[in-house]
Amino acid sequence: MPTNRQRLNRRRRWTMVVLFCVDQALIFLGFALAYVLRYQVIWPAPFDRIIAEVAIENQVLFSAFLPIVLMLQVLLGLRFVTRGFYRSSRRMTFLDEAEVITGSVITMIALVMVIVFLYRPFFYSRLIFAFAAVTISLLLLSWRLFVIGIRHWFWARGLGRERVLVVGGTGLGQLVMQAITVSPGAGYTLVGYLSEEPIIASRRARVFQHLGHLDDLEQVVEQQQIQQVLIALPFWEYDRLPELAARCQRLGVEYQIAPDIYQLSFDRIDIMHLSGVPLLQPKEIQLHGLNLALKRTFDLAMVLLTLPVTLFLAAVIALFIWLDSGRPIIFRQQRVGKHGRLFTCYKFRTMVPDAEQRRNELLQRNEADGPLFKIRDDPRITRFGRWLRRTSLDELPQLWNILRGDMSLIGPRPALPEEVARYEPWHHRRLEVQPGLAGLPQALGRSEISFDEQVRLDIYYAENWSLSLDLRILMMVIPAILSGRGAW
Repeated sequence: MPTNRQRLNRRRRWTMVVLFCVDQALIFLGFALAYVLRYQVIWPAPFDRIIAEVAIENQVLFSAFLPIVLMLQVLLGLRFVTRGFYRSSRRMTFLDEAEVITGSVITMIALVMVIVFLYRPFFYSRLIFAFAAVTISLLLLSWRLFVIGIRHWFWARGLGRERVLVVGGTGLGQLVMQAITVSPGAGYTLVGYLSEEPIIASRRARVFQHLGHLDDLEQVVEQQQIQQVLIALPFWEYDRLPELAARCQRLGVEYQIAPDIYQLSFDRIDIMHLSGVPLLQPKEIQLHGLNLALKRTFDLAMVLLTLPVTLFLAAVIALFIWLDSGRPIIFRQQRVGKHGRLFTCYKFRTMVPDAEQRRNELLQRNEADGPLFKIRDDPRITRFGRWLRRTSLDELPQLWNILRGDMSLIGPRPALPEEVARYEPWHHRRLEVQPGLAGLPQALGRSEISFDEQVRLDIYYAENWSLSLDLRILMMVIPAILSGRGAW
């Protein structure tokens, strides 16, 4: 009888075969569409001047292109396989796959054009290859987007996820387990963890299923049908890594290792080599110089382009606040910006006017960890304010902070001075960039993520910034806001 691991491998192989076959069919269909667009479609003005109609005597049957289509299918198939396109990897996002698809299609079609015109220089229309590059890329991208959507739809509903065991229960292990539980769309189900001592429940530590000690690895993997092992040991137990890796290999179970750079004052590292010896150095903050100017241009463009919509929405919200609980409409508060500079942050008022005075009465009910103060059912929140918070529309006036240069569209959320006063030394690195209207924590789970994990995500953003990362976060934040997940 096949083991759980063998069934998983068999399912992955069949998935790879199906993906490969569908891609091959779409390449053929894409070229067929390109043939129709070139030879059979009558283009209206002004496109008819660019795409000249083919005379009857110059018409070429589609069968004449079959050797070219076959060549393109073989080349693209080989290209996708060598790029690891069909290996199951959660690290590849749609943008990563889009880069592989478009780059491969353009490269292989250019190669086919060179081969074709070396042997038959006057036989085929060059324009058909341009059409083919577009149609094949669009079909493959649409198919991949559909596959990713279906996969995440199943994962979000607990179907088809890999069963994961975490080895380690210290701060790093807890961060890994929290990351799994707040990201159901990642395709993992946390079964439990192994450590010498179980986690003690507290505000800063959630309780997960303790399944035994490190020596119980084989037994737990077999009994719980584990498909993936994440080793998240603290640095003082690194001497056990070779042993644990060898045991996972003997069991035939996949494993990954989370390095304990959490103990350092930075979240990401660059790896350098000195005569073959790997050296770790902290990554630099990417938001300076030209990158900073590019980000500022992007912020201003996005705010100004959406201004007609946001102004109308702000006026409607202001009216509802006034009808619900009177004035003031806008709530002003001192926040900490880049390099610790204080600025006035604007929000729509979501609490009763004397909310700040009543805060001390509610300190004992705080449900957030770290220096944050949050209550899930805060009695100070107004009826309309609760809806505003769930949709994050209370943050809309901060577009004015962005125009003033106090904040950015994407970045770490601005902290209160009393929160910053309670920061640990490594937390201060998140203050080296401009605060933002939204960031990675808001995209991944908002209040459901621990404070330390939020800081790690903010530091990751600062050290790995790119314009495409800002766009990704924007695309992730919108569904997170619409679902209301983690907002309180």
